Amino acid sequence: MPRSSSGFILAGLSIVSLACSTSTAAETSREASTTVVIDAGHGGYDRGGIPGQRIAEKTMTLDVAQRLKGLLSAKGYRVVMTRDSDVFVPLPTRVAIANSYRDAIFVCIHFNSAKRVGADGIETYFYSRDSLPLASAVHYFVAGGAPTPNRGVRRRGFYVLRKTKIPAVLVECGFLTNPGEGEYAQTASYRQKLAEEIAAGIRGRSSVASRLTSTRVATAETIPYQPYIDQTKARDSARSHSKRSSKRSSKSKSSKKKKSSKSIDSEASATQKEREG
Repeated sequence: MPRSSSGFILAGLSIVSLACSTSTAAETSREASTTVVIDAGHGGYDRGGIPGQRIAEKTMTLDVAQRLKGLLSAKGYRVVMTRDSDVFVPLPTRVAIANSYRDAIFVCIHFNSAKRVGADGIETYFYSRDSLPLASAVHYFVAGGAPTPNRGVRRRGFYVLRKTKIPAVLVECGFLTNPGEGEYAQTASYRQKLAEEIAAGIRGRSSVASRLTSTRVATAETIPYQPYIDQTKARDSARSHSKRSSKRSSKSKSSKKKKSSKSIDSEASATQKEREG
């Protein structure tokens, strides 16, 4: 006996429902198999930032990290924190934690600071080429969702990026020394927003479009690669400048050396031990 048209419709709906549930199950399984190591910058006796800075960077980074942990855990990710309280964790230990997990990604959370109070904006760092898709996605969402300037993606050999064997990024969530951005950072709603945008970047990292594609516009399926500034030779440039200056008088040498040090990353946080090691 031939089936009625309604029977075909019901059968079709059942197949669609099954396909959707299977897709959802696969998505959940994929997320659950992904480990995200979240690194809240600074901690303990290391407040972060520059001397005399009013807002403690370590407090802001931990709060965003904990919010990010909650968001990712709810989506099925396995989350590991390098610190989950106000304690100091040495850089080699942070890297060792990250490298102990296979098929993981590493997200380091920081806030910027500068002597110039007008310095502002969001920037994201990476080192290895394998980390560029993650950096592109995270920066795309964080910079796009923040009411502050986009300072771009930068390649730099910070310790926690250089020593990790998994895709790793360091996101600077704004300048705590900037009156406006500092005020934003002190509100729970803004820190939640930052966590949500970072989470969106993590979830969307596999959708970053190939650099060979003609379009630079994101669609529902793709996120464009972000152009980046290569700053891996920044330190070498400072040393070269110092060597050239050494041919001059000792007084001139001292003056030029100070000028060179200020010109390199003048608007980045002064706590380079935390980032470069």
